[in-house]
Amino acid sequence: MPRAAPQDHAVLELERFLPYRLSVLSNRVSQTIASAYADRFGLAVTEWRVIAVLGRYSGLSATQVAARTAMDKVAVSRAVARLLERGLLQRDTHDDDRRRSVLELSAAGVAVFDDVVPLALDYERALLAPLDTADRAALDALLGKLEAGLATMDALEL
Repeated sequence: MPRAAPQDHAVLELERFLPYRLSVLSNRVSQTIASAYADRFGLAVTEWRVIAVLGRYSGLSATQVAARTAMDKVAVSRAVARLLERGLLQRDTHDDDRRRSVLELSAAGVAVFDDVVPLALDYERALLAPLDTADRAALDALLGKLEAGLATMDALEL
């Protein structure tokens, strides 16, 4: 049984601290979904995120994928290397800047994407099932406000 930390320092109630709660929830949701496509498709969470982003936005650089997924560049680079090795991605040079490479799903990558998307949407439906239409709209609005607040926070020096 974990013990409470001594009270001679600042108190942080993790059970109420929003960043912690969001992180734990996100990790639990990702791991639940990831176990399904890891078994069926041999994909790690980072690999699926790369495939998902490139399935939606083809022709991005690895840096752009990292920005869209909020993953660090090293994790994206490793995922990209594994996906290239498996033939699920292809790398080409950018039309305007031959020094820059862009990524897109290969035919095999598109097939995996098309197989995983319905599974991912089923998981999303199951996760949202306890929420009625009003709750879902409120959740969407609140997430939008938090995203806007995060953009504001980025400009602050805390």
